[in-house]
Amino acid sequence: MPSYGLTKRCTRCLLLAVVSCFVLPVILHYRETVRIYFTDHPPLYEDYRRREQNLEHYKEYKTSKDVKYLWSAKHADKSGWGNVMQDYVMNALLAHDTGRSFVFDDYVWNPDGSRFSYYNGHLIPSRIPLTALLGGVVVGGEMPPGDTTPRAVSKDFFNKVCPRPTVVQVTEVNDNGMPFDESVPVSYIFEKWLEKINSIEDPCVEIDSDPGPDSHPVFEYMIFGQDRMLSIWKYLKDSPVLTHWRWSPLIHNAYRQNRHIFEGLSGSAVTENYTAPIPGLLALHVRRGDFQEHCVHLANWSSNWNAFNMFPEFSDKFQRPTDGGWGETSEKNMQMYMQRCFPTIDQIVEKVVRVRVESEQPLTHIYIMTNGVGAWVEELKEALRNSGDWDQIKSSRDLDITWEQKSVVQALDMLVAQRSEVLIGNGWSSLTSNVVMLRMAQGFPPDSNRFW
Repeated sequence: MPSYGLTKRCTRCLLLAVVSCFVLPVILHYRETVRIYFTDHPPLYEDYRRREQNLEHYKEYKTSKDVKYLWSAKHADKSGWGNVMQDYVMNALLAHDTGRSFVFDDYVWNPDGSRFSYYNGHLIPSRIPLTALLGGVVVGGEMPPGDTTPRAVSKDFFNKVCPRPTVVQVTEVNDNGMPFDESVPVSYIFEKWLEKINSIEDPCVEIDSDPGPDSHPVFEYMIFGQDRMLSIWKYLKDSPVLTHWRWSPLIHNAYRQNRHIFEGLSGSAVTENYTAPIPGLLALHVRRGDFQEHCVHLANWSSNWNAFNMFPEFSDKFQRPTDGGWGETSEKNMQMYMQRCFPTIDQIVEKVVRVRVESEQPLTHIYIMTNGVGAWVEELKEALRNSGDWDQIKSSRDLDITWEQKSVVQALDMLVAQRSEVLIGNGWSSLTSNVVMLRMAQGFPPDSNRFW
């Protein structure tokens, strides 16, 4: 009798057709997710995360009863790196000055557990391991000789060795509106926290805050835009948090592959020292894009400069207007804010020419840190070339960076600005303020820090 069974080939084809009917619609429905994961998704830095979980001192710390830890659970999210860095610096200082290991976590943009988020129409990592940005003592590097403070550990390690920490609520110390009272020096708030943490015997301490809209960090974000923040400098300036501040190997690699952009004709004379000044370099921090609206907001509320842009020894100062605020200001004040917060090309060139004349060191080349669109940046570069005899003028748009470096490139700009002979920055920018803080800790002349 003839056989009517399917051949093996027909069976395979039929099976493939059935699977396709079910799988293909699913793939089409989630095609954006598939594209993200298999084509142009941003990096997740998984190798960095694995290394954070296996730092060399963990083996000793797992069995030691002498190591004390401090974890601050509330950190800024959905904020730029400049704001997050300020928060980490202060919490690392608190841990160090209480003799405890600083517990570090990721740079978190979105804490909802997602891998990726959208920002300004672009896909970005929701979390970045801190070691992709930083090296040094803040992420577990060795303390300087003679400093017996325990080395920093990751949040994952802290969870393992401290399953039941003593929890201190932020409001136990930050009471009676103290963080919001501009007459209270930040050094006083810091000293109150020193007293509280030092009174606790438990080696495992967590500082927490009630969840929800009323949740507050240890150091409120607004204090970084007030001159009372300068009172903390006596604690901060000689702390290894700053004196041993380091950027990550990823950032150092980005520097090396772009060193011709930063070092100009002097490149061959510069040693591989990532804190040494770059001879002749003038760094400009020029914010564009959505910063225009932010500058208008700053004007309407008579906002002051970021704290570390207000050292009294600086020659460029800002006098906060007293005839505006609470959502409105005069046209004169608005023009003044815009010139210093969102300067035009002509205003930028005028300032650069003046700073070059006043500089104690010869300035030979320029690096522009900017998020400006390419055409505008080229127009600015051309105007600067016409203003004087510069060996070289380059910008962030000229960088050659890798897939992993792209999401942390702001740290590369900070490294370059930190080492520039002279910096002209934005007084309202946390990025500028952090760079100035590092420069002051390294002993750069105060007048090498200038502002629009």
